[in-house]
Amino acid sequence: MRAVVWRGIGDIAVEDVPDPKIQDPTDAIVRLTASAICGTDLHFIRGTLPGMKKGTVLGHEGVGIVEELGAGVRNFHVGDRVVICSTIACGACSYCRAGYYAQCDFANPNGSGETAFFGGPEPSGGFNGLQAERARVPFANVGMVKLPDEISDDQAILLSDIFPTGYMAADLAEIRDGNTVVVFGCGPVGQFAIASARLRGAGRIFAVDQVASRLDMARSQGAEVIDFSKEDPVETLKQLTGGIGPDRAIDAVGMDAERPHAGPAAKKLKKEGKDKELDEEKKSAVPKEKPDGDNWHPGDAPSLALQWAVESLAKAGTLSIIGVYGDANRTFPIGAAMNKNITIKMGNCNHRKYLPKLIELVLARAIDPTQILTQKEPLSDAISAYKAFDTRQESWIKVELQPAH
Repeated sequence: MRAVVWRGIGDIAVEDVPDPKIQDPTDAIVRLTASAICGTDLHFIRGTLPGMKKGTVLGHEGVGIVEELGAGVRNFHVGDRVVICSTIACGACSYCRAGYYAQCDFANPNGSGETAFFGGPEPSGGFNGLQAERARVPFANVGMVKLPDEISDDQAILLSDIFPTGYMAADLAEIRDGNTVVVFGCGPVGQFAIASARLRGAGRIFAVDQVASRLDMARSQGAEVIDFSKEDPVETLKQLTGGIGPDRAIDAVGMDAERPHAGPAAKKLKKEGKDKELDEEKKSAVPKEKPDGDNWHPGDAPSLALQWAVESLAKAGTLSIIGVYGDANRTFPIGAAMNKNITIKMGNCNHRKYLPKLIELVLARAIDPTQILTQKEPLSDAISAYKAFDTRQESWIKVELQPAH
């Protein structure tokens, strides 16, 4: 079968790989009808998350048809149409039972220290991913959710990862009716964080980014947008909130954050010497990179979104961190957060916890997730799609990949 394969930092390809097979009684084999490209995939190619094994199939978002079931999968039939949870969980351990599926004790064959997920580094389990024609789904009795006929593949692929992740971001932020919320980063997860904040009753939502098409999409959702390449986001947020700051902040950026290279925010970073600090952070966090022209450049400001979030938050506010950070990211403004009595909540998404509820919201037409989907490309064109997504080309916000059978 054909699949997108990681061959090294700065090197991916669409190649022929062996068809997956049932290995354990709770496995399923799914013929994929849709996959997608996620910002997390870019971390592996840029070199900001280490530990990838050459030959690993990328991707952790999938929708498809069940072709084969292990003897231990009792809740599905061959032919069922399903959405696959990005994180892998057993459903039996104490963490899964409490809804912390990303902290499952048994899904990761390396032990319970790392979240198990598709298409990731060896420490996360080394599971082949879902940017392929077929996939093996471990613990399929827990990690697959049957789809109603009314939900399209285009809607369902957004339920596999980024809608649950954005919704969890809003959940962690403890958004209540009337709260003022700021979302840093208007990529796919940031867009769903904005949508989820609205669903949870936020009174005002601010969106911070520097990519025009992403800010336009945030504005279309009713967010008040801030372009950090043209204005200082912290000062602007204070000005727009009567000097108080937002009640809730969501970091939907993570370790590949970028700094402004023009405007008042850039001048402030230089004046305070923080640009040099960010340079050192990047060197420490990304010891090996392999850019290719405009592609595969790690972000040049690993902790900047966190710094801005803490600086802008109101006293006694809540910070939700859903952007990905690795073990090498060790800079956080703990003193400023402590002195403002900020509550901080974070973590990998517990997809299986949120999926059933989000399916019901889509069925009820409370939200149409396809508003975030901007491209649909064949799996055979995945590399060019990756490159366009990586450089944040105009209107390339969320990319669905469609395997050919």
